[in-house]
Amino acid sequence: MLKRMFVAPDPGRLRLRSALRAVLGIGLAVAVCGLTGHPLPAVITGGLAALLALFTVTDPTVRRQAVTTALLPAVGFPVLALAAGLHGYAPARDVAFVAVAGASVYARRWGPRGHALGVFAFMTFFVAQFLRTVPGQLPGLYSAIALSLLASSLVRFGAWCYERRLPPPAVPTLPGGRGLARTTTRQAVQATAAGAFALVAGQLLSGDRWYWAVGATWWIFVNTASRGETLVRGFRRVLGTLTGIAVSLFVAVPVDGATAPTAALVALCVFGIFYTAPVSYTWMMLAVTLMVGLLYGLLGVLEPALLVLRLAETGVGALGAALAVMFVLPVTTHATTEAWIARALHCVHGCTTAASRRLAGDPGADPAPLAAELEALLGRARLSLAPLVHPLSPLRARKARARQVLALLDSCAREVRGLAAVAADPRASHDARLTAACTRVEAAVRALVSPGATTATATAGEAAATADGRTAAAHLQPHHHPGVEAALHHLHGLERALADLVVPLRSSPRSPLVGS
Repeated sequence: MLKRMFVAPDPGRLRLRSALRAVLGIGLAVAVCGLTGHPLPAVITGGLAALLALFTVTDPTVRRQAVTTALLPAVGFPVLALAAGLHGYAPARDVAFVAVAGASVYARRWGPRGHALGVFAFMTFFVAQFLRTVPGQLPGLYSAIALSLLASSLVRFGAWCYERRLPPPAVPTLPGGRGLARTTTRQAVQATAAGAFALVAGQLLSGDRWYWAVGATWWIFVNTASRGETLVRGFRRVLGTLTGIAVSLFVAVPVDGATAPTAALVALCVFGIFYTAPVSYTWMMLAVTLMVGLLYGLLGVLEPALLVLRLAETGVGALGAALAVMFVLPVTTHATTEAWIARALHCVHGCTTAASRRLAGDPGADPAPLAAELEALLGRARLSLAPLVHPLSPLRARKARARQVLALLDSCAREVRGLAAVAADPRASHDARLTAACTRVEAAVRALVSPGATTATATAGEAAATADGRTAAAHLQPHHHPGVEAALHHLHGLERALADLVVPLRSSPRSPLVGS
């Protein structure tokens, strides 16, 4: 896990930029709140608002990001008022909290904007429990949130808006469906049930910190789309919390709320959250847990027993999420994985077609955006396959199959990247062999995503044989433009990878692979 953290690729140093910008944006927000005379609870609320705005707003364009950020108070302020108004009415508060948790998961059906607004709504209710907010504090909290969002936006959209120089990111989503066939609807029901379980069990553990269990349950559902993904995320949350508590005992407890070291360590935690989130949920949770411990130190209530309670509440939340995804409208890992792989394969075909047109002289054809979309789709496919390749998975045949699929998908992505790079060369020229190779790739993709396993095996096998033949024949043909030869090399490699995908994708998931 440690090795993966430090060797994970960071194209364009985007993770590093995001982490540094977050430290600057959140630091400015906290400074503005402090300099304007807000009390500590309001400063903490403002800092959290800035963190959420920078972390959860992921719309594909800068303009849409700015609109979503501007809409955050529209959902946050009413939810904060509701939480504060129900502070002294425990039954009504509990019902409202669970309802907000379910609604915020359901909001994911509206894409990145719905996701960001849902997260902000839930966390607004959560922080009201964390700080024991009452109605009299609302004006100060509202102004702190507004100032923090403004300060962080000045950094994100003004001083450090590196997205303006980048193409809009691909944001892959699965087909919605209707009613309970929609994944977000099923997950909203699951999150509501899990939240109710966590609330009751959490209150049995602690009448004061019960909301930790609800928060743990809710965050486990974020960015997951199947039963397996949710179970793995729950395991990683508990592991990250456990290691974070161990670090807190040696860092947060000795610091004991001292302002200067606490501020420096919180800034380090913010950097860690943003830098590790794309590659390791466990490491991100370590940073989150340490930051929470430091904030409790600022509030003067941190002690080892409180950290142990946090671990217990997190375990209860993970258990609630596990029970919900297992028994309440489960979404199977197999169905989700097949959908993501099919999307990725269609994207492979689209990229090869665009590259062929570009090499044929069409300036309007550009495979680069499709290659970026393929990377995003493969990221989702890896996330979906993660439960099967997890070290604790007892399903050896499925684990071997999933690893082979991941390796072959990575090969496809590598060849597509190379093909896109060749197509970007303005000196490359058209060659009839490119059209033939792209046609074979299209046939191989169609065979893989079609329901007929026998036909798929035959068609893709023929494609592989043809690809090997073309590769051998290339040495007998006269010299062609090096750009075209490089493109053909990548297309032949793509054909072989697609052909090799037939066995792990089309044979029985429970049967062992040859050679495994």
